[in-house]
Amino acid sequence: MKKYVLLIQLFIFCGIIARSQPPLPEWNKVPGLFPKDWLLSPVTQKGAVYLTPDKKDLVLYNGLVKRVFRITPNTACTDYTNMSSGQQLLRSVKPEAILTINGRTHRVGGLYGQKENAYLLPAWVDGMKKDDSDFQLLRYEVKELPPYLNAASRVWATNHTAATGKLVQFHYISGLDELKGITVTVNYELYDGIPLICKWLGLTNNSLKPIQLDRVVNEVLGMVEEQSAVVGKPQQMKKPQGLYIESNYAFNNAMRYDLSDQTTHWKTDSSYTSQVNYDFQTPCLLEVYPEYAPGIEMKPGDHFISVRTYELAMDSYDRERRGLSVQEMYRTIAPWTTGNPIFMHLVSKTDEEVKSAVDQCANTGYEALILSFGSHINMEDTSKENVLRWKNLADYAHQKGIKIGGYSLFSSRRISDADDVIDASTGKPGGAFFGNAPCFGSYWGLGYRDKIKTFFRCTGFDIWENDGPYPGDRCASVTHPGHKGLDDSQWRQMEIQKELYQWLNKRGVYINAPDWYFLDGTNKIALGYREVNFSLPRSNQKLLNRQNIYDGTWDKLPSMGWGFVPLTRYQGGGPEAILEPLSQHLSDYEQLMMQYYGAGVQACYRGPRLYDNDTTKVIVIKVINWYKKYRDILNSSVIHLRRADGRDWDGILHVNPALKIRGLMMLYNPTDQKIEKNIRIPLYYTGLTQTARIRKKEGPAKSYSLNRNYEATIKVTLAPNSYSWWQVE
Repeated sequence: MKKYVLLIQLFIFCGIIARSQPPLPEWNKVPGLFPKDWLLSPVTQKGAVYLTPDKKDLVLYNGLVKRVFRITPNTACTDYTNMSSGQQLLRSVKPEAILTINGRTHRVGGLYGQKENAYLLPAWVDGMKKDDSDFQLLRYEVKELPPYLNAASRVWATNHTAATGKLVQFHYISGLDELKGITVTVNYELYDGIPLICKWLGLTNNSLKPIQLDRVVNEVLGMVEEQSAVVGKPQQMKKPQGLYIESNYAFNNAMRYDLSDQTTHWKTDSSYTSQVNYDFQTPCLLEVYPEYAPGIEMKPGDHFISVRTYELAMDSYDRERRGLSVQEMYRTIAPWTTGNPIFMHLVSKTDEEVKSAVDQCANTGYEALILSFGSHINMEDTSKENVLRWKNLADYAHQKGIKIGGYSLFSSRRISDADDVIDASTGKPGGAFFGNAPCFGSYWGLGYRDKIKTFFRCTGFDIWENDGPYPGDRCASVTHPGHKGLDDSQWRQMEIQKELYQWLNKRGVYINAPDWYFLDGTNKIALGYREVNFSLPRSNQKLLNRQNIYDGTWDKLPSMGWGFVPLTRYQGGGPEAILEPLSQHLSDYEQLMMQYYGAGVQACYRGPRLYDNDTTKVIVIKVINWYKKYRDILNSSVIHLRRADGRDWDGILHVNPALKIRGLMMLYNPTDQKIEKNIRIPLYYTGLTQTARIRKKEGPAKSYSLNRNYEATIKVTLAPNSYSWWQVE
């Protein structure tokens, strides 16, 4: 081992970079801007990696984004261009990563000598130098992009195909004695058809001693600032908007990524001395890392994988367009998020009630049944009798063509002093996100993980509704087997939670979880709502639900969110708040279903049954058949027309330029008066440019000319307290 490390160091110090890479195509062109809108037209250019004629630069390019790396005398990103807008995202060279090992900071890659940090000229790069104390590039590899998760989704979805593209790996070692045997691999994933790159880092301890890995900054970018402010603090200024940044290290139960993000840090750059801000406080330096992780000890032979950072190039400030771009990212990198089974939320006390609900699902076209909170299922009971009981019920559901799942709570519960999260400030249980909560690294937490796996392995269940997943609690216990102490507690617990979700995902289990684990295997999260609102009168609920749908589909696909419809009493409220008896509230029941299914959003219809007589059954079947007929367009992205306010019409428009039905519009009249007015419909994202054929429901189509904003103006008539829908072809 020592002889090998010394030989590698000799190669590096002599300026020799060993490469195991077959010849790459030569970069011999300066590409123009992408001529079409990638959200409307398929991108035929595949992701590829090129080598410049002088062998100094590696170019990642897929037609939509270009990222250039100087690879000698060390590695540094020198060009990051959005090919739709032509925007240059970089203003300065930074290291490829920053590691804190055994209390000392070390840079991976990087070049030095840039004197002006407001912008970067290619001619300057030749004059830049390396620092021998940094990790040095040993070799690089280019491979076909492997799937991140081998997802085995078994539910209806708009996409079952894993992303394609290229994987570029830069391998580094250090010449410092204290870092001998430590190898670092910086990985870039370039995706086909979308201006997206993912970056992550691997580190292996091939030395003979353990090391303490305190912090891993897996991305560092000196980005062009968003504004020139002479005075002001970083928190007062706009952050750069040219890249949308998302990592797979997010939690907060906020139902939104930006509020759940734990890794994106916008910092100031004191080396940027020509910035306008007098105190050099412009937030234009991006660093990506978890604040309280990893903090782990790595023994000889251990391998570490960092968070995965997705960087999506944005070509607009428009909220709608930015949201559509993010949704396309999810479709591409996490196709399991497009899964959207039609399910019921059953409240049960007996096995016979489960069978009856399964029968009702099968009779009405529902596809799945989830035993709700408060039901008689207990997934933590892995006794032979309990497992057999639920296996038999799962077999019954499967015979009827119905998938079955159940609810299980992890956090926001107290287990014991020995197993709960320990507050570092008191040394006692408490201080968790939910006050008291179990530590996933405790004996109970590890046992919970194993019991869930046993339950799904032995029963054949298809869906897991995991409430209160691990929310980022740090635990100061030094006796829990899953972590050593406070420093590594967050990272280790996160690893346990992610491994469980990935294990289930690979088995085809569909996962509802109220936290942001989408990029590690979960399928659905709540739209965002206030639970006590479901105790309000049904008229309030209808309007509030439409507000929730409107607000919850800016960044999420319709399939990524779920809502709630209390068939029976939920957290208070009187008869005016619930739908039972269903046959006495058919109008409200039908509209609540149409609101959700018309948005492509599944709701938790929580109660003991879907229908109580034949008339109710007919209504449910009619809505489900309608939803299935238009399922593809209803699961397409939402254009936000007007938010519900109770004063006038409100509505949304689904768009998909790849379908025959390019759009489907849902409009609502919450007032007591008939509404007749002309409405402009924005049809740009349907892909239609000059004319559109629009029909109300399934009536005759009428041709409309589009104005220069790709809008069609149509006259709509809505009866009091009603809804309707239109197709766009």
